[in-house]
Amino acid sequence: MDTPAAVPDPADVDKYLVEKLLAPEPEMAKARERAHAAGLPHIEVSEVQGKFLMLLAQIAGARRVLEIGTLGGYSTTWLARGVGPDGHVTTCEYEPLHARVAADNLAACGVEDRVDIRIGAALDTLDALLAEGGEPFDLVFIDADKENNGHYIDLAIALGRSGSVIVVDNVVREGAVLRPGDPLSEAGRMVNGVRQGIDVLGSNPRLDATALQTVGAKGWDGFALAVVR
Repeated sequence: MDTPAAVPDPADVDKYLVEKLLAPEPEMAKARERAHAAGLPHIEVSEVQGKFLMLLAQIAGARRVLEIGTLGGYSTTWLARGVGPDGHVTTCEYEPLHARVAADNLAACGVEDRVDIRIGAALDTLDALLAEGGEPFDLVFIDADKENNGHYIDLAIALGRSGSVIVVDNVVREGAVLRPGDPLSEAGRMVNGVRQGIDVLGSNPRLDATALQTVGAKGWDGFALAVVR
């Protein structure tokens, strides 16, 4: 009788895909190491997800990208590559330490000239961007405090245009999104924020949206994707 094959580890599959599809990125790897050494949480997008964001920006023809949640600048770097040398990324980060680490990483990866890091509460930064009345953003990547996802999506619509792409990370949370969370716990509030964001994506008449579950080095989660009508 044949021995049943072991179930592959999703993290190992990610490693295989990175080896097959991504060129070696020593500076990007060092950027992750710097962020972790500085004490930043290990919650940045994976390598294959970062490349996905870059390609999505290229497919959308994005020249102006808004990112909500910079962390150590890993996803920011991929998005900056996606917009190209003539494009621009505005990224919002609440923690000054995270912003400093991100600035160092962006410089090391050679894209600092196309990125503007705005430090402070993202809701305040987004309101300020609205008041500035600049050109609309072509793509918005939302990956910050989940409790405000609904507000971030509303503001992304206001800061975008017809055809703008909105991407929201961490919308499955190992299936926890199926049920309301405990509002007295941080994890529960994050789940409730994700659920509120999904409600906005599904009910706002200006959006056409879907979501995909993902599994890999970051476990079981997912992306939501929407286009502004």
